[in-house]
Amino acid sequence: MKGGIRLYLTRFKYIPLIGTIRTYKKEYFSKDLIAALTVAVVAIPQSMAYALIAGVNPVYGLYTAIVSTIVASIFGSSKHLIAGPTNAIALLVAGSMRNYMGLENAYQMLFLMTFIVGALQIFFGVIKLGKVINFVSHTVIVGFSAGAGVLIALGQLSTLLGISIKNSAQMPTTEKFYYVMTHLSQTNLYALGLGLMTIAVILICKRINKNLPGALIGIIIPIIFIVIFALDQKGVKLTGNIPSSLPPFKMVQFNIVSMKEVFSGAIAISIIGLVEAISISKTIASTSRQKIDANQEFVAQGLANAVSSFFQCFPGSGSFTRSAINYHNGAVTRIAGILSGVAVALVLVFFAPFAKYIPNPCLAGVLILTGYGLVDKKEIKKVLKVGKFKSDSIALCVTFLATILMPDLDYAIYTGIALSIILYLKDTNKVPIKILIPTQGVDSQIIEQEIESVKGKVDVLIIQLEGNLYFGSAYDLEERLDSLVNKAKVFILRMKYVPTIDLTSLNALKIFIRTVREAGGVLIVSGVKSDLRSMLNKTNLVSDIDVDNIFMSENEIFASSTNALERARAVLNCEKDNKIKSMACNLLESVSNFSGGASVTGKNTSSF
Repeated sequence: MKGGIRLYLTRFKYIPLIGTIRTYKKEYFSKDLIAALTVAVVAIPQSMAYALIAGVNPVYGLYTAIVSTIVASIFGSSKHLIAGPTNAIALLVAGSMRNYMGLENAYQMLFLMTFIVGALQIFFGVIKLGKVINFVSHTVIVGFSAGAGVLIALGQLSTLLGISIKNSAQMPTTEKFYYVMTHLSQTNLYALGLGLMTIAVILICKRINKNLPGALIGIIIPIIFIVIFALDQKGVKLTGNIPSSLPPFKMVQFNIVSMKEVFSGAIAISIIGLVEAISISKTIASTSRQKIDANQEFVAQGLANAVSSFFQCFPGSGSFTRSAINYHNGAVTRIAGILSGVAVALVLVFFAPFAKYIPNPCLAGVLILTGYGLVDKKEIKKVLKVGKFKSDSIALCVTFLATILMPDLDYAIYTGIALSIILYLKDTNKVPIKILIPTQGVDSQIIEQEIESVKGKVDVLIIQLEGNLYFGSAYDLEERLDSLVNKAKVFILRMKYVPTIDLTSLNALKIFIRTVREAGGVLIVSGVKSDLRSMLNKTNLVSDIDVDNIFMSENEIFASSTNALERARAVLNCEKDNKIKSMACNLLESVSNFSGGASVTGKNTSSF
């Protein structure tokens, strides 16, 4: 019985749709259906346009919008996330496949890459790498998105202007842009007029009502002109025939050589895809108050890509536009996402013959606006305002330039991630240390006074370490501690605010402890947590410190530091009947009256 319950709960966790169906109410359906239809209206032109970015036939964008959306909605952690084709992922696909699109097996390689992307994402989820996504900094994503927006807009200029470029799929965007600028005389004014009409309609719809499907209206209106004036005979290129059928099942062709060629691109796509999905999920969850399981979302996105690869789809991820539309139009459950995929499938089956009249310049207009929207001007200004030579600004600018100038977009992603990690290590190689001395406050209370440096030698010096101590900051830790060796008779090393410490930093502490002891001083350690005590025992540091000089972190406020001060009092022989007591002994007589947090005029203070 217990085993059956455990199995059921496991299914409930990894297939969230089961839980949704179990708790689903009739009144949810109408809300989910309205949201789904609204999403489908936006998804159809978007998916076709993103397919053009990826360099494939628009029908593959529709296939992806069907299969990927449905599978991700079934397994995803977020109730509102809508997966499918996205602009950034489509651009990465185009960059990864640029050198192979002219080959006979190009589409087989594309679907193989989709499968690898899915397999990698599932693997990341299974080994619970959800938190690792934090290593891709926000500024790297902002820089990549801005660069991707520029590339998308520049890449669609030739289509908007009706300028034909041979083998354009194999050309870098910068090279295509140069070609367009040097062949402006070949511009087809009819194509340009239709593209500008689409852009104008979308902008007007946004101004009237943000909920209007501007992209769909902006494509339908030009179709009327195409039919009435036969503009396709005047050089305006159309989408062409789209099969009126559901995504066909086709076995992925697994080939070792092909896997090696697309693997690098697949890694970049899988990482950016997960960053997109998690970022969007958490953004919506901040309003909906839903708890997001990053690892579950990893698996869901992986399954969406892996399964869709068998139905002739290219890699997808979470779409911010469609997810936001889904949430703001009243979607209650993940059923809305499933229904939106079904709605796109029905349109494909029953209305595909009409899609052949969609002008490519109009889709280009949609994409140019999409590219413009990817440049988050407010966020860029915010980052640059902090400082042009700060780590975040450098990471943003380098990633932006790398995205535009590097021949392979996946290398731009790797460059941004590597740079952000390097800058992080540079920024964190300095250990936050507070140097404090106990001093007399009002009503005979002891307070701590923070000082910048120690002049001369004092009886008691408190060294408060803060933050994670790791190998990158060990040298700085060793240098700063070494400068304090002869500055006091008794050192109280406070570890209360150190969450983690590695062996390299522990070795730096070991050197300091032994140096203090050799100089005739005494070191007391306070605020020691259980895991640190375990490390001290395993590395034999306890024998160097002396068990009596180690005070564990306690629940009672100030307890560990108070005990440390009591110990310092004993070490200084304050209990002896001396006629003349040191200032420190007189001060420590009132240790029981200690009150943390009292202020000292003109000085920063902190509590024990």
